[in-house]
Amino acid sequence: MQKINWGIIGCGNVTEKKSGPAFNKVPDSGLVAVMRRDAAKAEDYARRHQVPKWYSNADELINDPEVNAIYIATPPLQHEDYAIRAMAAGKPVYVEKPVSVSADAAKRMLQAAEKYRQKIAVAHYRRQQPVFLKLKELLANKAIGEVRFADLKMLQPHKSKIVAPSEENWRVNPAISGGGLFHDLAPHQLDLMLYFFGAVKEACGFGLNQGGFYPADDLVSGNILFKNGVAFNGTWCFSVADGRQKDICTLIGSEGEISFPVFGMEITLNKNGKEEKLTFEPLQHVQQPMIAQVVQYFLGRRDNPSTIQNAIESMEIMDRFTAKK
Repeated sequence: MQKINWGIIGCGNVTEKKSGPAFNKVPDSGLVAVMRRDAAKAEDYARRHQVPKWYSNADELINDPEVNAIYIATPPLQHEDYAIRAMAAGKPVYVEKPVSVSADAAKRMLQAAEKYRQKIAVAHYRRQQPVFLKLKELLANKAIGEVRFADLKMLQPHKSKIVAPSEENWRVNPAISGGGLFHDLAPHQLDLMLYFFGAVKEACGFGLNQGGFYPADDLVSGNILFKNGVAFNGTWCFSVADGRQKDICTLIGSEGEISFPVFGMEITLNKNGKEEKLTFEPLQHVQQPMIAQVVQYFLGRRDNPSTIQNAIESMEIMDRFTAKK
């Protein structure tokens, strides 16, 4: 295989700009087919993005001989089924986050990858964005000495613009998403903590539905102790007052601190009484750096840039935080 010819299952909003166009912009990659159950919307997407083929049936896309890799961008409830069907058909899979509705579902996806000897990567795409690569470098170079603890706050009012605002949205239906807006956003945040600090020793937390706007939890609080001794505390609340929103993670070290928004492009370094700000240009397609690396992984030219094992670990943390286990 010299080129990855992608097929997308679930060409919804996330694929319009964040990911879809990037498949045609990275080397050795092209988007050749898309699928959506609504045939008219699938055809419209294919026309607007100049995709040669479209389907309203997932099996037809999976079995298209021209398609040699599958990107799954449906709501999480369908991830497990489509991923297993694709891998059974002999095709590697790149799957959206959250990887599934639970850690157990993610483990079944891993078992299928092993059974069918297929590759699977997860769209924890912040691992490849310049701002977080720089953060990783700063930590490796002991820019704030030894990291003692991390504190994260994601506070948003109901119907905030950072998250899908409608009660009808699948993101706030636990049967489809696995939880609420926490399950939609926390995979990015928790995966970054795993990326920075490695394996988890223990984790605990709780989830509550305080606002009553939808069936899912709208407040989650959690703690992690990493095996390297770093402690983490996180609070996610999606019912704070208008104007009180906050997206901030602060890493406290023995010689200073680093703070940054997970959904932003800025790093603030405080050390020896001096503050330094590093800013990064927004990416046109936020997944493009990760997609480029996944293509190279599927072609056998590099290791997996975002493994399902990491995704399972973040799902296990989420399950513990929301008292599922």
